[in-house]
Amino acid sequence: MKKALIIIIGLSAVGLVQAQTLQSYIEEAEANNPEVQAFEIRYNISKEKVAEVNSLPNSEVSAGIFVSEPETRTGAQKAKFSVKQMLPWFGTITARENYASSLAEVDYLDIAITKRKLRLAVSQAYYNFYAIMRKTEVLEENGKLLKTYEQLALTAVEVGNASAVDVLRLQIRQNELQEQKEILLQELHSERNVFNNLLNRDEAMEIEVVDSLMIDVDYVQTKTEIGLHPELEKYDRLYNSVEQSEALNQKEANPNLGFGLDYIAVSERPDMTLNDNGKDILMPMVSLSIPIFNNKYKSRSLQHELRQEEINAQKANRRNLLESILSATINNREAARIKYNTQLKNLNQAKDAEEILIKNYETGTIDFNELLDIQELQLKFQTNQIEAVKNYYSQMAAINYLVEGRLE
Repeated sequence: MKKALIIIIGLSAVGLVQAQTLQSYIEEAEANNPEVQAFEIRYNISKEKVAEVNSLPNSEVSAGIFVSEPETRTGAQKAKFSVKQMLPWFGTITARENYASSLAEVDYLDIAITKRKLRLAVSQAYYNFYAIMRKTEVLEENGKLLKTYEQLALTAVEVGNASAVDVLRLQIRQNELQEQKEILLQELHSERNVFNNLLNRDEAMEIEVVDSLMIDVDYVQTKTEIGLHPELEKYDRLYNSVEQSEALNQKEANPNLGFGLDYIAVSERPDMTLNDNGKDILMPMVSLSIPIFNNKYKSRSLQHELRQEEINAQKANRRNLLESILSATINNREAARIKYNTQLKNLNQAKDAEEILIKNYETGTIDFNELLDIQELQLKFQTNQIEAVKNYYSQMAAINYLVEGRLE
């Protein structure tokens, strides 16, 4: 598997690593992820609705022929043609545009939220893949170490300082490590599929990750509160959309104006000679649509007030939830830091113990049971250390999701 160059970093330098590998994956995911694309399409539809509402009601055109022609002094009426256009009250169309625009802004925030969640998902999948790969490498290293122990045990058996049981125990342990390695390889394959699906690309594509991640013990968390988060900003946009809906409701409660024209075709009277004989009739018209029964507009206003109260309550609840998650995430990150330091100390002490046991081999007093126990402890500490690093960076990704500024 192709890898990036070895980069030993502290958390203060995490941006450098992300710029080389993880950040490029995030950008690829944002460009290709179907969920992001779906929200972008929804936003484009919302923008088109702004143009849709900027229109007048349909013009009404009618025509009729008099079956029984009414006679007038100037002749019989043959046919009637009418055209009529209703106009909303002044400012109504602007209010509709403002309301449609406010809904489009809400849809735009969905894009920002989805991208932020995608960034978190890609980051955590990246760290999961890194951890599994590192654990696999640790198992390989321990397997080689057990091979060396096996050779020592075989030599000790020849001189009578060890029994064949010691050799068998070492071989059994190697079999167990091989089993764990094969299981991890299956997990690695599964995690690669998850990662590539987030990027909407072929599941078989290889993933480049750094060879090593270290925890900066001196790092200090500067942001510990929820800032301008898009999930909270969305409630502000929703609140504004309700305000625009109420403004539109007030405009629609006003009368509508109508302008029209009636044209009546009149035939000449053959039996008389008159001024304006057979002259057609042209009649301009003005109409007014008055909402006398306006209970529905009053009901809408009350609904808008209740909806705003609901949005405020939802925002307060969401903020409390995000702040609780942030607090728990910071605690989990610190717990991972503590665990990492502890495993590092334990690992160093286990290596010292191993060196002592190996030196005893020169005097012929090596205890292979103790050596095997120390090897198991080393593997445990190494695995726990990798898990702590993964948890630390995963928690950092979650913290960034909560405290970063809005993603565009």
